Amino acid sequence: MPDGAPPVVDTRLAERLVADVVVPRFPEAAGLPLHVVDGGWDNLVVRVGAELVLRLPIRPEAAVLVRHEARWLAEAAAPLRVPVPVPLLVGGPTAYYPWPWIVTRWIDGILVDDVDPGDRSTLVEGLADALAALHRPAPPGAPPNPFRGVDVAARDDVVRARIAAWDGPADELAAVWQAALDAPRWEGPAVWLHGDPHPRNLLMDGSGLAGLLDFGDITAGDPASDLAAAWLCFGPADRARFRARLDASGRYDAHVWTRAAGWAASFATGIAPGTPMERTVRHAVAQLTM
Repeated sequence: MPDGAPPVVDTRLAERLVADVVVPRFPEAAGLPLHVVDGGWDNLVVRVGAELVLRLPIRPEAAVLVRHEARWLAEAAAPLRVPVPVPLLVGGPTAYYPWPWIVTRWIDGILVDDVDPGDRSTLVEGLADALAALHRPAPPGAPPNPFRGVDVAARDDVVRARIAAWDGPADELAAVWQAALDAPRWEGPAVWLHGDPHPRNLLMDGSGLAGLLDFGDITAGDPASDLAAAWLCFGPADRARFRARLDASGRYDAHVWTRAAGWAASFATGIAPGTPMERTVRHAVAQLTM
């Protein structure tokens, strides 16, 4: 790789890393077929046979997230009863690839983004219980994240500008954001957060929640940013059940849902049109402004 040139992150790179690093640790991976399951804007995700998955950052910012996940996920997710991609192997930089990367177990399930919002009712209890279990006090050294879990006021200038430029119901979204700013702040301890529990990071099956994926934004702070999932994932009836289930846990303050709606407006207006998240954005905005 020439000095300063970005790496080409593709199946050829994945094949090389499997041969050089994965097979010596997992000999059963030798000769297994590779299949790209996600070529998103942060990572190339490659399935190796039936059991293993490689996640390869495609840009420096994503490499930081992978490093955070590799360091903190096992600790943060310890009480969860749902599968999460705890790394089996953390690969370091090589002569031909400059960033950390991880190998995890494959988690079976259907991507929630591929399920119509009206058909996600079985997801409600499992996702609520998983987030409640995750949202417990984090240690002082938990990784910071300036875009998740912080006081909403810290994001005010950025979010207001995004809403003002939004091609849609900007006034209604601005009112949702202002309500979040006016709500009392989170006074509890900083709790563990997934950071990005949207439909492309969730798996479901016939029984409900089947897996929580991509903890690259793992951090600690106000749980309201995770609870934005209420608008990203659900319609009105399921959202009401989701909220009631979490309220019954006793982990949250009385104003968490007002702040969570603000976070949903922030996330939705931060996604550019034409990306894989566009369907979720349209859904969330409709829910916030109905």
